[in-house]
Amino acid sequence: MDGVRVGKRLIGTQSPVTVGWENIPRVEGGPLKRAFFTWFQPAALLALIAFWYYAPNSIAKASTAIGIGIAFKVLLLALEWVNPRHESWRLTWKELITDLFYVGLGYTLLSIVEHFIGADVAIEAVQQNFNWEKIAWFMGLPLLLQAFLISFIFDFGQYWMHRGMHNWYPLWLTHAPHHYITQLNINKGAVGNPVELFLIGIGIGGFFDFLPRAALLAGTLGLAVGTYQHINVRFNSPRWWRFLFNTTEHHSVHHSQDYEGSRSNYSSTWIIIDRMFGTCVDGEAELLGMEGGRRMSVGETMTFPFTEAWKTMKAKLRRDRFDEPTIVPAE
Repeated sequence: MDGVRVGKRLIGTQSPVTVGWENIPRVEGGPLKRAFFTWFQPAALLALIAFWYYAPNSIAKASTAIGIGIAFKVLLLALEWVNPRHESWRLTWKELITDLFYVGLGYTLLSIVEHFIGADVAIEAVQQNFNWEKIAWFMGLPLLLQAFLISFIFDFGQYWMHRGMHNWYPLWLTHAPHHYITQLNINKGAVGNPVELFLIGIGIGGFFDFLPRAALLAGTLGLAVGTYQHINVRFNSPRWWRFLFNTTEHHSVHHSQDYEGSRSNYSSTWIIIDRMFGTCVDGEAELLGMEGGRRMSVGETMTFPFTEAWKTMKAKLRRDRFDEPTIVPAE
């Protein structure tokens, strides 16, 4: 494959990657269907922002956000059956049950671990010893601006954490299992080794607990934008949406079987961060995964970082042993 040059890189030399929005298929059908899948994303985002902006304090709380998040994902799951992006990504019972295992892991074991040793513990310690009057100016900003800054700052950190996972071997071992998924569906973001899911969840969001309304609005941006990363739905996303926000197309390139393609589109919500640092590739890919699309089992996913680390250590020790100079006895 010749690939397509994007900046200084050639994308698609190892596996097919469609580069350029003009080359990506559009939603087919009548005017109502095309209008629905063009404006669904902006309409959902505006509706959720309006809800959290005007909702009374009695319901503007984290438990409501969890309920809305689950309902929104159920709606998107239905859209996957109505208008799939790729037939090869159709959700099977095997995929669904496997995905739900990882979702349940996130809501139970990982939630407990986060409570005791996660970022929130360190944040709570800092909060107790910090003079909050120093950032009183932040609380004086318009509510929507506060939400935007929280979302953007959090995603900026996520970008570098994710990029680090692709560029530093110890972190890559934790992240690699997530790149063995061979299709994008609504719950695929939960698939991965628990260590990676713990690391990717580290952020500064807890610092803004004293701004519950702004934090909930920031979370809405993640829900109404970041959720589309792992979804099998074809949208005609408006040009401004594709410029600012991460999309299924962007993330499919990141999960492609092409090495250079997989080192693109690291952000979670704001793809403009990738544009800032030259790692954005506008396009899409259908063939996903590693090792030619090998599907990794749950057991291997759970143990991969540790078994691979042990193999690497043994190989290094073996090389060091054979590289040692031979000691010749004195005559």
